[in-house]
Amino acid sequence: MSILDLITLLIFLAAVFTLINITVLKLPSTIGLMAIALMMSIVILLLGLLFPAITGGAEHIIEEFDFQEVLLNVMLNFLLFAGALSMDLRKMLEERVPILILAAFGTLMSTFLVGTLVYYIFPLLGLSLEYIYCLLFGALISPTDPIAVLALVKKFNLSKNLEIKIAGESLFNDGVGVVVFLTILGVARKGMDSFDMAEVGLLFGQEVIGGLLMGAVFGFLGFRLLDFIDNDHVELEVLVTLTLVMVGGRIAELLHVSAPLAMVIMGLFIGNEGRDENLANATGEYVFKFWHLLDEALNAILFILIGLEMLVIAKTFSPEMILIGGTGILIVLTARLIGVSLPVGIMSFFRSFEPKTIQILTWGGLRGGISVALALSLTDFEFIPEEVKETILFTTYCCVVFSILVQGLTIPKLLKS
Repeated sequence: MSILDLITLLIFLAAVFTLINITVLKLPSTIGLMAIALMMSIVILLLGLLFPAITGGAEHIIEEFDFQEVLLNVMLNFLLFAGALSMDLRKMLEERVPILILAAFGTLMSTFLVGTLVYYIFPLLGLSLEYIYCLLFGALISPTDPIAVLALVKKFNLSKNLEIKIAGESLFNDGVGVVVFLTILGVARKGMDSFDMAEVGLLFGQEVIGGLLMGAVFGFLGFRLLDFIDNDHVELEVLVTLTLVMVGGRIAELLHVSAPLAMVIMGLFIGNEGRDENLANATGEYVFKFWHLLDEALNAILFILIGLEMLVIAKTFSPEMILIGGTGILIVLTARLIGVSLPVGIMSFFRSFEPKTIQILTWGGLRGGISVALALSLTDFEFIPEEVKETILFTTYCCVVFSILVQGLTIPKLLKS
């Protein structure tokens, strides 16, 4: 299939699945679309028992669509920019301390907790992994997915402060998580014997600080340009924002700085929320409508792709792998609880938090396409054993599906209790 055929198929499925969800399931968009895609995958797999050509053809289409390439290098920049664009800048600055601590410290703590627990618990299930690969899994599964989280928090009547903490953390810990993953991957490639703390710290600093600085520069220049245009040419404003995201993403890649963090900062600079009236008018309403539409369309395609990835991952199904996947879910939730409880507990001595903050941050910290994409990217590295790749990918997929379907559907009960 050509790229145009694949895009046509995905847009067609997005339209059909959205219609089914709106009229029949009536679930939050991300949850409903992924549930339908999962059901479709299961039906295809069952039909494949009688007609193998059906499953083979479907698997071929999914494998042709390079999920990790499309998400990490194309869709992610657009989605993060769109998510940050609608954030309240003033509220985020008020909550900057808990957001940054949860995004940085919480993600790092969760990475090492998950990695350590996996290292000691998985051998009890008959599977031993080197510690560096356990950390690799911890890095890719620890960041909450901003796309899933932002879609969820908008549906519930949370306090503005709690909503901004959840949304802000998910936007920033995504960028931090990707940097941590790439750093650990670099250590794994070179081997623990050549581990150099100074080199790793320099790489981490370059990615994070470089991404933040680049986002600030591009965001400031873009905002001033939009202010100069002043809504006289709405089509030009849209083109300017598209250019910022696309060119900014490529430059970030060339400079080896974090594109996700740059996109978040750019979105915050250009967004209207939390600004005074004069500055807020710089970015026209047409720009926000365009990015909202693009955000919704890409979200739909993304969660359909996550559901359809089951066709590829189903090859590794076995009772042993299902047990490992279930254990992985418990480990990830435990690490998330500790990674949230400790910083919130310490910060509560200096500032007040809303009731159930820890429970909501823990259970509402959904995993999504970013984790799956990072796990799929491991297939490109020959130095990682095949068994390790299959285990990480399967466990990641179990955590993501559980996160979106179970946690996503039950969080309203947590909020009401």
